[in-house]
Amino acid sequence: MAGAAREVVLVVYDGVVVMDLAGPLQVLHGAGGYRVRLASPDGRAVDTDAGVRVDVALALPEIRWPVDTLLVAGCSPRSGRQVPAGLAGQVRRISGQARRVASVCTGALVLAEAGLLDGRRATTHWAACGDLAARFPEVTVAADAIWIRDGPVLTSAGVTAGIDLALALVTEDLGADRARTVARHLVVFLQRPGGQAQYSAPAGRVTPRDPVLRRVLDEVQARPAAGHRLSALAGRAAVSERHLTRLFRRELGTSPARYVEQVRVGNARRLLEEGTASVASVARDCGFGSAETMRRAFLRVVGVTPADYRRRFNAPAPDSAAAPPAAGR
Repeated sequence: MAGAAREVVLVVYDGVVVMDLAGPLQVLHGAGGYRVRLASPDGRAVDTDAGVRVDVALALPEIRWPVDTLLVAGCSPRSGRQVPAGLAGQVRRISGQARRVASVCTGALVLAEAGLLDGRRATTHWAACGDLAARFPEVTVAADAIWIRDGPVLTSAGVTAGIDLALALVTEDLGADRARTVARHLVVFLQRPGGQAQYSAPAGRVTPRDPVLRRVLDEVQARPAAGHRLSALAGRAAVSERHLTRLFRRELGTSPARYVEQVRVGNARRLLEEGTASVASVARDCGFGSAETMRRAFLRVVGVTPADYRRRFNAPAPDSAAAPPAAGR
């Protein structure tokens, strides 16, 4: 029927992240033209990760008719809940009757288990990208993406990225003007600048098996601004450059130069978040040598410039985010 609402089934289960369902739900409700119904594996209400109990309209086995969009929310590991057995099978079955399938956050793992991501590019929360890649090697994981569409399947990064995904659906279905109106009402970007690497935690310490490599990593972590060219690292470790490079590749999956860069970027991120030092000062203190060198490294590792990163993640003074006073005060 012309003008009929598009039917969206939003799959939820115990431990589901509140924002994974609330974000897309709010966007689609604000856009109009959608009928969104929550469905759980057994048709019972579910407990979210925040302890809020949510009623549902359907049990997944009841769905025997075509739907426009099947959207799977993610589960928080901190909830202590496991994805219900049989959920992937139900998602696979219903996907055959859906025009498109999408996921928010770790919902991508459900799609992968259902076989819907085989041979496709996909993303998920930055903290789960490694798990997705390890468990499902047939999936090409784009760890920095906010959301990705590969054919009729869409996946998004964590939590609030569900809003970005839903805005993309609205843009596709109802046009950019409608999506822009919704984004303005929700006070969010229609298209968020940068990727999700800017939100990920800086890489922590790793403990390699090889004692030579452990000593090298400890030195880089302890003195990130020191001279850490490959020749210097190999000389201090008393091994050849080729052998040290081989150790990095085997145990860390990266090169010595890239590891040093990542450590320096991690330190710079902390300084930009915590202090008021200039970008040039941070670059010097972290061993980049110049602000331009640090800018290029940030674009490679984080996807945004140091100045943009500081604007987004440096905590403002208590009154700096407040509305300006009215004229005459």
